[in-house]
Amino acid sequence: MQETQALDSKSIDITGREKTVRQLLDNVKYTIDYYQREYKWQAKNITELLSDLEDKFDDFYSPEHSRKMVRNYGAYFLGSIVISRKNGQNFIIDGQQRLTSLTLLLIYIHNLQKESDSSEVNIASLIFSDSYGELSFNLDIPERTACMKALYETGSYDVSEEKKESVRTIVARYENIVENFPEGLKGEALPYFIDWLRERVYLVEITAYSDEDAYIIFETMNDRGLSLSPTDMLKGYLLSNITDDDDRDRAHTVWRQNILDLLSVGKEEEIDFFKAWLRAKYATNIRDRRKGAKNQDWERIGTTFHKWVREEAEAIKLKSSDAFTQFITKELAFYGRHYIRLRKAAETFTPGLEPVFYNANVNFTLQYPLLLAPLNADDDLDTVDRKIRLVATFIDIFIARRIWNFRTLGYSAIVYTMFNLMKDVRGKSVSELVSLLHTRVAEMDYDFDSEDFLRVHQQNRRQIHYLLARLTHHIEQQCGVESTFPSYISRSIKKPYEVEHIWGDHFAEHADEFENDYEFQRVRNRIGGLILLPRGFNQSLGVKPFEHKVHHYFGQNLLAQTLSAKCYENNPSFRQFVGRSGLPFRPYEHFKEQDLMERQELYRQISKQLWHPSRFDQELSGA
Repeated sequence: MQETQALDSKSIDITGREKTVRQLLDNVKYTIDYYQREYKWQAKNITELLSDLEDKFDDFYSPEHSRKMVRNYGAYFLGSIVISRKNGQNFIIDGQQRLTSLTLLLIYIHNLQKESDSSEVNIASLIFSDSYGELSFNLDIPERTACMKALYETGSYDVSEEKKESVRTIVARYENIVENFPEGLKGEALPYFIDWLRERVYLVEITAYSDEDAYIIFETMNDRGLSLSPTDMLKGYLLSNITDDDDRDRAHTVWRQNILDLLSVGKEEEIDFFKAWLRAKYATNIRDRRKGAKNQDWERIGTTFHKWVREEAEAIKLKSSDAFTQFITKELAFYGRHYIRLRKAAETFTPGLEPVFYNANVNFTLQYPLLLAPLNADDDLDTVDRKIRLVATFIDIFIARRIWNFRTLGYSAIVYTMFNLMKDVRGKSVSELVSLLHTRVAEMDYDFDSEDFLRVHQQNRRQIHYLLARLTHHIEQQCGVESTFPSYISRSIKKPYEVEHIWGDHFAEHADEFENDYEFQRVRNRIGGLILLPRGFNQSLGVKPFEHKVHHYFGQNLLAQTLSAKCYENNPSFRQFVGRSGLPFRPYEHFKEQDLMERQELYRQISKQLWHPSRFDQELSGA
């Protein structure tokens, strides 16, 4: 629909049209100018998008439906984009974050369909199109082409030597989609979800015909009215209910300093803090997984926490001026301070808070409300840290067991479990936490003995890398060997560590043990046949037989060294560790199927010791 609208005393021609994802992207190209900012979406943005899409789709989907019934499903509004149309091209002025993320989701779904038993829905034209006989991505940004092509074709892209921030972020967000794509949208539901995503998810495309006009629209949409943020509105509500002028001034000073401290950690960090804190200490219910279910505390805090506080003021005991003052000067100040500590511990390996870093490295964003939940504003620092370590250690065990058992860590699959745990640990003492968390581990219906065939595949490579890094770091710590876990999982060092196979990809060399390549690959990919090695090291030896490579492994990390007989010579600290732990380490002259399976069992036994719930008991004595 053509419209003419006056903005900033200047008449400009614009078109504004509601479009489905298919209408927006099907064989339509977009690009950005050189001055546009980098792709900046974070893991939490991807998680929220996937959760929102799943919740809306689930309101309507039923496996009894025929696919044509999807046309009657409810719609979902994904937001607006602003386009400058010039020289026959569509330049994105506002919305590239959303379009990039949507493209990554479509690429993932394309790859997922390759593995699905469901009939494939063709979505290629939403991702790339033919222009004068050449295929190019609909989001046509040259510096990202190699990355997007690799993701589309293989589901992975090496960023170890990548200097472009947007490309590194794109790969990280794609991996977040892989890890968090809801299980309920896979299998039989997948073609229905794709149809819904294409035809019932809408955006509003606002198009101008010059950059100047497009930026006027962009600024008008974002600046007019100087709308208050949720944080500003919450501040106004809380301060307006403090009747004493001195108390109000003191509370305002505390508020302002805490917000500044939070913003020093990251953009919009104060919003994430309020969500984590209010959920941790006050949320009592969560939306049911059924059609028509209403949002509850968990969801309302996640979307409009400022309104939730106002509406639930009595329930959270905001009944007097003094209560409002204490809410800011004591509660907010306490939880804000420790939230900042947690966020820093998630970014930097911090002695005493190591599990927080471990959990963050599998993008376990739900840990923040969980870790704040047991804290009380009167707790001293030692008590706070012991409680944090206890709950973070439980999460660590939970994560490792799920990875070992091929269970997803996606938000939708675990949010109910974590919400109930959050309520259970709320305000508990150290001793109560120890008892409770022991019980929760014992109640898990899976452990390291319930899966014998853990192996690497396209969807879990990062998680297998994480397990190998933890196993390597653990045995080196136990042997007094200098070890830095971050170096094993970092992608920014010059030669990052990679998951490498001990066997080369040569079925013919193992034809004496396997009837075909399929059976060979199933065994080759088991975790017992994997180690971490610096980039390029194993490739240089890949064509060599094990008998040659094993001598070179001795110069690598300790887990790799244990394959070599040299590791067991003149190495008293390692030999003492083996004797103390009882772990079935041994060197290998050859590495056949039975040897690989022995190695698989060794990794299982290390895992059982590393992630044993006896770790909880150390906090009772403060050890």
